[in-house]
Formats: sequence, structure tokens, C-alpha cells
Amino acid sequence: MSIYGSAVRNPITTIMIFVGLMVLGVYSLTRLPIDFYPDIDFPAVSVLTIYSGASAADIETNVTDIIEDNLNTVSNLKEITSISRDNMSVVICEFEWGTNLDEASNEIRDALSFAEQLLPEEVENPALFKFSSSAMPILFYTVTAEESYAAIEQILEEKVINPLNRVEGIGSVGLMGAPGREIQVDIDPRKMESYNLTVEQIAAVLNAENLNLPAGNLEMGMMDYPLRVQGEFSDSHVLNDIVLASFNGQTVYLKDVATVRDTIRDISLDERIDGKTGLRIIIQKQSGANTVQVARDVNKMMPELIKTLPEDVTITPFMDASETIVASINNLTMTLMFAGIFVILVVLFFLGRWRATFIIILTIPISLIVAFIYLFISGSTINIISLSSLSIAIGMVVDDAIVVLENITKHVERGSRPREAAIYATNEVWLAVIVTTLTVAAVFLPMTLVGGMTGELFRPLGYVVTITVVTSTITAISLTPMLASRMLRLRQKVTGPNRLSYDNTIGRFLERLDGFYERSLRWSLRNRGIILIVALLIFLGSVGLASRMGFEFMPESDQARIAATVELQTGLRVDETLKIARKIDRYIEEQIPETDMYNTSAGADDQGGIMSLFMESGSNRINYNISLVSKDERDRTVWELSNLLMEYLETIPEIVNYDVMPNGGMGGGGMMGNNVAIEIYGYDFETTSDIARALVDSIGTIEGATNITVSRDPEKPMLQVVPDREKIAMHGLNTYTVANAVRNRVEGPYLSSYREQGEEYDIVLRFVEEERDEISDIQNIALYNRNNELIRLREVASVEEYLSPPNIEHMNRERVVTVSVTPYKIPLNRLAEQIQGKINHMDIPPDVYLEMGGAVEDLADSMMDLTLLLVLSLVLTYLVMASQFESMKMPLIIMFSIPFAFSGVILAHLVTGLTMSVISMVGGVMLIGIVVKNAIVLVDYINLMRERGYKLKEAIVLSGRSRLRPVLMTTFTTLLGMLPLAMSRGEGAEIWSPMGISVIGGLIFSSLVTMIVVPVMYQIFLRKEEKKKIVAKYDFLNGELEIN
Repeated sequence: MSIYGSAVRNPITTIMIFVGLMVLGVYSLTRLPIDFYPDIDFPAVSVLTIYSGASAADIETNVTDIIEDNLNTVSNLKEITSISRDNMSVVICEFEWGTNLDEASNEIRDALSFAEQLLPEEVENPALFKFSSSAMPILFYTVTAEESYAAIEQILEEKVINPLNRVEGIGSVGLMGAPGREIQVDIDPRKMESYNLTVEQIAAVLNAENLNLPAGNLEMGMMDYPLRVQGEFSDSHVLNDIVLASFNGQTVYLKDVATVRDTIRDISLDERIDGKTGLRIIIQKQSGANTVQVARDVNKMMPELIKTLPEDVTITPFMDASETIVASINNLTMTLMFAGIFVILVVLFFLGRWRATFIIILTIPISLIVAFIYLFISGSTINIISLSSLSIAIGMVVDDAIVVLENITKHVERGSRPREAAIYATNEVWLAVIVTTLTVAAVFLPMTLVGGMTGELFRPLGYVVTITVVTSTITAISLTPMLASRMLRLRQKVTGPNRLSYDNTIGRFLERLDGFYERSLRWSLRNRGIILIVALLIFLGSVGLASRMGFEFMPESDQARIAATVELQTGLRVDETLKIARKIDRYIEEQIPETDMYNTSAGADDQGGIMSLFMESGSNRINYNISLVSKDERDRTVWELSNLLMEYLETIPEIVNYDVMPNGGMGGGGMMGNNVAIEIYGYDFETTSDIARALVDSIGTIEGATNITVSRDPEKPMLQVVPDREKIAMHGLNTYTVANAVRNRVEGPYLSSYREQGEEYDIVLRFVEEERDEISDIQNIALYNRNNELIRLREVASVEEYLSPPNIEHMNRERVVTVSVTPYKIPLNRLAEQIQGKINHMDIPPDVYLEMGGAVEDLADSMMDLTLLLVLSLVLTYLVMASQFESMKMPLIIMFSIPFAFSGVILAHLVTGLTMSVISMVGGVMLIGIVVKNAIVLVDYINLMRERGYKLKEAIVLSGRSRLRPVLMTTFTTLLGMLPLAMSRGEGAEIWSPMGISVIGGLIFSSLVTMIVVPVMYQIFLRKEEKKKIVAKYDFLNGELEIN
């Protein structure tokens, strides 16, 4: 028994099945987390290795090279990059998309176990970090305080961070720029030497005194008492009275040679919020947690936590990634709603029956709700890709129901009973309906096989649209005929119809449209040559126009945030850096009134944790995070404001380099930037740096090339103590003694911590700052040999200044320096072409080579993936249609409409002034499945008419007139379903709007072609076959059974 027959005969069962689906769908919807993009784990693992005291060059040779050599054998490794800085090596292993990072991490650990045997003994064990989109902060809060500033870290830890960590879904809560407490012991070297003491002796005394030690157990009577020696410092002031030694019968206390201060630790980081001293609270979510729900819970709890803080402490929201997500999701939800309304109006316009419209529209919620079941089962989220997929599908899900119901309606109007009409009419078209759905699946399902970032992003689109359309087909051949059998009625002919009735207005208009199309089709069939020439010229013209189009990787959305990094002269003091920072602050406040709040970080936080390791920082650097008011409240875009800031930074002579990133703050969508990266490979620093500088100057002349940055910092001035080995040996010293003495007096030796109320604070012992801020102070450091003789450092060593590269980058184990350029009002591909032209005119040494990367490389990879997807979709579509029609010619006739869909995409982008992007190209690939549906419906009906005895030309004309309305209905439902997507101007609309424009442009153009060119091609392909049939029939009537 057929599915439609069973559905009609068992209406209650049919309804219950679909109600059950709806219930499951609604439950799934309520359980789905919300995010901006699908949860994408960037396939990379970084290896962080600390080697204290080593320069960048030493790190490269002794650490980075060894680790790279061992990691190069790891499976599925796509690229290995590294950066060697002073004291630290970071090696990043990038894998192919889809690689299991847990397995890759295990392989890396195995490789590192061999590498560790070859590393210097002083090197710390390498640490692994996996990159994940869920690790990106979702909330920033700014904190300012006055009287409570000194203790703000402990206050926030107890009152804010600990309660927030209990919120479900919170991954971590951290502080940036917090003024940590520290016990500073500042030694006066003259006093210390007068008592014949050394830093090492003082450090040993402090470590020996600050001690708790278990001393065993004491059994007294029936009790067993644990015994402990309690010697840890109970108060920071206790240090003043620590006895260091006895000199000439006099007891020497620590306060006699040093000043003890319980104060804020010395940090070279100035953190400001809107110009006021402050810090940031950074909140990350757990992997898979609902970004919006976590942010909502935190924002709900925060006002209660603020009430527990001192009155002078102010906490203000700075960045909330959920705001962009919610605005984008709400915008897409409205888009989805308007699309649904447009679809309803189109169906009502063409059918003129509210009952029929209701039956068709029921397909929409049922099909969409099943998509939510899939998202829930697969562990996905509601994001802009999944909702865009539903917006694409909403116009397509009614197509099958339209075809089925339109045929049922015809049978009813011819006098059949609704129950019989529902079964027999569905029987006539159900196979064609399934085939059209298979052609759509043949396009969207291969999207799930695409690799790279494109595949990761659009895999949900392929699954969601396929599942939605398949569900709509099942609904169309089961629920639709069942409801039609119950709800449709034969429309009685009215003797004197109202002048404004449907038949006298819309009905008459549609009749005239049918007549006009019939006349146009007859003319086209008579003038096939003209039609083909015009069609060919249109196609070739559009291909020619394509060369004038610009391309970009991904459209960027205005997320109301700007991040900027400003670099001054290397080695500049923080005090001088702050002067420039305050100057830029004033400009932001005066010239960018769209600023809602801004954060300034000048200098480097040496205890900022992992985030500080991956942030560019230093005494000569200033980092800005600017939060703008929402795009509805300002006239200038984030890109215009970013360009304005760049123009100002260009006028400050002290600035060596700067990088302004629109939407560059942490949060959703930041990974989709467009830039051109020129990678310069070569071993010699001077040569590659000269080429980089020359390239920067050359690119600077290109209009639209902005934010030109070089990844390699200028050489950094450093001081080094060079011992004279003969002299140190002569004085009974060695290099270790000299190095240790210098370090202990400038940086400070290792000391145990001071504990108070469960918290630990560092004790820092070193020379007072006034005695260690000049080269002469270093030269005057006192050294003692085994005979306790005093020797000054200047007697055995010299202090020299030299230049050292602060960072050394590798890519695939070769030294590299990268020049990065951001396009402004110029397409990415045009900028890349002009840069390549500049490179071609440069004199490049043979041992240096240049390569284009960045978003240009991503665009090329995505275009390759989409080209393969296009070919696969075309092949699968042909196979499906060839199987349906049992013909090799019919699919070719139908597929003549596809090239003109691409022409429509090109023309739509040229008319709207949009740049072609990966999103646009995905829309173009989608058109294959959409446009062939109309051609299949038309060709299938022509074949039916020919089987009923009509001549070729008449069959084409009758079929065209009969199928015009269904084709127009399916076209307009898909087109108007995409219209809100294309015209949306809300949050995040820049990302998905190009897809809507592509589909609309391609659909309009291909539909016109389908109704004219496809019938003409049908006549051309089958004309000879028709003549053979005529000859065969003529011979048979004359009694001759001979068939030519």
C-alpha cells in the first residue's frame, strides 16, 4: 500500500505521527544552546616551553629547532609554525580540518618525550595547549577603584570570582592588570657591605627563618600529639626584626641593611578604563556551554555581587559576546518570520483558496521543527549558519506540497471527490516530487563532505537543508493528501461574480499571463536560432563581467568593537609609553564620540598568565580595546572609525608600528577577517628585514592598502655582562658566581612565600631601585671569593650594549617574516594582484623567496573545495535525473538552466555592488538544486503530454502554459523566502546577506531562461526523434510494418 493511500485512509494515525514530531521538535528547540557560529575547534595544538635567561637566538637553536624536528613526524600535520622570544618558545602544530585533536595531542606528547632528552637541563617541561573557539572570552567587565585599589585583587577573588565560578557553564574567570600584593625587601648595598654581608646570605637566613616543619609525634599518657615547629612569618613586619648576623658583637637585623615594604608588586603594566586606573575581569565558558545562557546568568548575578563590594569599587560591562549573538539570532528569527509571511501570501495569491493555502503552509513548521531535532541529536547549536539554513529552506519546503495540492485541486475541479482526487492526483506526481527532492539533496548533501574551514562552517547547512526538504517531501505525499481529502471542497461557480472577486481580479490577471507566455513560447519555438544566440550572448557577457568583480574570503559583520596595538621604539620605558597612550586616549574621547567605553593597556604584565604569553606586550607597546555604541545608534561603520584611528596614528612620529583591527576584540566572528599576508622566507635576518621594509614602503603606495604591519619587531637593545675569564680565575671566581651575583642583586634570588589567611605572596629581595638603574651600579656590584675578598664587577667583567632580535619566527622549520595588509574599500583579490605586481618588480636574492598567504590562501583553498563540490553536485544531479527519465538527453536539457543561474549571481553582485565571497559562492552552488526543480516539473509534464498523443510542439506549448503557475509559485516562494535574508540590515546581516542576493539573482535569471530556453532545447534535442515516430506511424497505416 502506498504512503499517500495509507495516510488518506488513516487520518488519525497520520495526524498523531506529525504531532509527535512537533512535540519532539519543540522539546529539542528548548534544549538547544545558542552561539554565533557552529562550535569550531581550530585544528592546532601549541607547545609552550620556558627557558629562563635565554635570548631569542638561544631559544631558537637550543629549544625551538629541536622540538620542531621531533614534531615534524606527527600524523595529519598540515603546517608547523613557531616563534622564539626571550625566555620562551611557542611551537604551533596546525592539522588538517577534522583531525582528532586528542589523538594528535597524544602523538605530540610522545614526540616531546624524545625531544626533552635533547633539551638543556634548565629548560622547563614543554606544556601543551589546544585551540578552541569555546576558549574565547565571552564577557569582559572593567573594574575601577580608589581607596580599595591596593587590595582589589583579593576583594574581587573573594566577592566576585569565587561566586561566578559556581555558575553552570563557566570555564574560568581571570583578572587582567590586577595590582598583586608583594613583600619587597630593598637592600642598601653600602650598609650591607659595611656589615660584611651578601645578598645570598640574607636570602639564606630568610628562607631558613620562614619555615613550618613537622617534627614527629609526642606520646603523652593516652594521647598522641603531632609536633610541629611553627616558624613561618605571622606578619610582614616580622621581617624587620629578623637577625642576620652578629658584627663586632652587635646584632644585625634586616631593618639595619634593608627597607621592608608590604605593598603592590612592581608591574610594568598601566591598565586604564576610560582613562581611569582599573583592571579587567575576563570570563570564559566551558566547551559546549550555551554562550547566551552563561552570559545571562552572569549578568543576572553581577548586580548582587556588586552590592557586597566597597563603595569606591565600580564594575561595568565592557564586552558581551552574547549581545551580538542575540541581536543576530533575533534578526534571523525576524527574517524567518517575514519569509514565512511572504510564502503564505504567494500561495494565497496563486491558489485563491484559504483551505489550500493552510494545507500547504502546514508543511513549513513541520519541516523546520524536524531540523531542530537533528540539531539536538547531533549536539549542534542554534547559530547564524543553522538559522540561515532554515531561511534558505523555508521557501523550498512548500514546493512539493504546491505541486501535489495543485494537481489534487485540478482533479477536484473536474468533479472528482476529494478523497479519490487526493489518492489519484498524488499518484500522478509523487515520483516527480521525490526526484526533485533528490536533486536538491544531491546538491546540499555533498556540502557535508567539503573540507577545510568552509566545510566546518557549512556542514550544518548541508544537513539542515537536506533533512528539511526530505521532511517536506514526506509531508507533501502523506499529510498534504490526507488534509486535502478532508478539507478541500468543489468551488461552486457564481453566476454573477463580484467585480472585485478573486476570479475577476487575480484570476483574470493570471489567465492573461498564461496567454502572454503561450504566445511568447510559440514565437520562441519558431525562432530557435535567435533565442539561442541571445542566450549565448547573455551568458558570455556575464562571464566577461565576472572578470570585473572583486573577491573576498568572508564578509565581516559590524560587531561594534575595535582592537588596536601601538608599538613605539623598542626598549622605551613605560613612563614614556604612557605619555603617548594618554595622547591617544584624548583623541579617542574627542574625535570618536561613538565610543561607549575603551580600555588601555600600556606595558607588559609579567605575571598575566597564559593570556599574556599570546598577547603582544612590552614596555614599548600599547593595547586598545574600544567598545562602540550599537550600529543603529551611529552613522559611521566600525571600518570607517578604524580607518579614522589609523589616520591619526600615522601622524604620531614616535609610533614605529601599529595594527588596528575592526571587530578585533575577543568574541564571535573575529576569526573571519580578510587580509593579505606576504611570507618572506630566508635565513639571514638583515636581508629578509630589508626586503620586508622595502615591501612595506612599496605597498604603502597602493590605494586601499591599510594596516601594513611586519611580524618581526625591530632589534632590541640589550645589556650583557661579559666576564674576562683570566681575571675571574685569577681572583678565585667563576662565571656562575658572577652571573648568580648579578641576577640576585637585580632580579632577586629565590625566596619562600609569605602566607596570610590561606593566600601566598612573594617576598622579593634585591637592591633598592636607586642602586640598580645605571650601568655604573651594575659595574659596582661586590663579589666575594673563597677567601672572602671583595672584588668589584668592573674588575673582572665589562657591561656591553648590543642589538638582539626580540622574536624569531619559523614556518615549516624555516625562518620567516610576514608582512600583513588589510584591504579598505578594495576587494581582496585586487589588492593581492597589485601586491604581486609590486613583488614582481623587486630584486629578490636567490636564497629568499616570497609566498602569499592569509585570507588570500584561505580564499583559494575554499574556491578549490567549492569547485569540487560544484562538479560533484552536477554529476549527482545528472545521475538522479537520468535514472528518473531513463534518458541521457533529458538531464542535459534540464541542466541548460544552470549556467544562467550563475549569470544571475554575477549580475546580482554587480548591480548591488557586493564583493563576491565564499558565502556568495555557496549560494551559487545551492542554485543547482533549486533551479533544476522547475525544469524537471516542466520537462516531466511535456513527456506526459507526448505520451497522451500530442505532437512535440503542441506538447511543449500546452505543458508550458499548464506548468507556468506551479513554476511561478515555487520560484516566488523560494525567492521571497530569501528576500528578508538578502535585505536584512540588522546585527550580523553582512555575513548572510550575500547568500540571499546570490540565490535571488540566480533564481530570477534562471527562471526566465527555464521557461524559454529549456523548451527550445527540448524541441532541438527531440526533433529528430519526433520525425522518426511520424515516419513509423505513416508506414504502419499503409500496411507496411517497416520502421526507419
